[in-house]
This record gives sequence, structure tokens and C-alpha cells, in this order.
Amino acid sequence: MATDYDAPRKTDEDISEDSIEELKTRRNDKNSGKVDEDEVEAAESFELPGADLSHEELTVRVLPRQQDEFTCAGCFLVRHRSQIAESKGDQHYCFDCAG
Repeated sequence: MATDYDAPRKTDEDISEDSIEELKTRRNDKNSGKVDEDEVEAAESFELPGADLSHEELTVRVLPRQQDEFTCAGCFLVRHRSQIAESKGDQHYCFDCAG
């Protein structure tokens, strides 16, 4: 923010008189930026845990595990081979589970 050093300076009396009016206008300006939101409409868009989602359909293309991936024996997530932290026989553990 630029400062005009040539502008006349306010005295302490001017500052104390203006400060109340400035505070009132600032308070009104802050409230003017708020958006009125319908609470009922906003609540309808939220999904509650345990809600009945039987009417919903989810279409996801599932790929089989690739050659450079493994399934972690701890968290059972498919990860890239670079994430192998430790191996015990046929079981591989990622960095998060070996931690």
C-alpha cells in the first residue's frame, strides 16, 4: 500500500474523534460482505453417516493390480513397488504400516 508523505497529518484530537465513526463504518463494511445462506437448503446437501444410499449408483473402472504394484499386508492398499518398506516372505508392508 502506498503512503502519501505529503498529505497533512492528523492530530491526536482528530484521530480520537474520527475513530468512532471509522469503527462504525468498518463494522458495517464487514457485515456487508457476508452472504445470506438458507440454512435449510444447505442442510439438505449434507449426507449423514448411515444414510440410505441404495438408490445411488457409482460407476468406477477398476483395474487389476499391475506388475509394478503390491498389496500391503497391513493396510491392504495397492501401492507401487517403490513403497515397499519391509518384506516377510510373500507379505510386503508399505512405509506407513512398517513405520
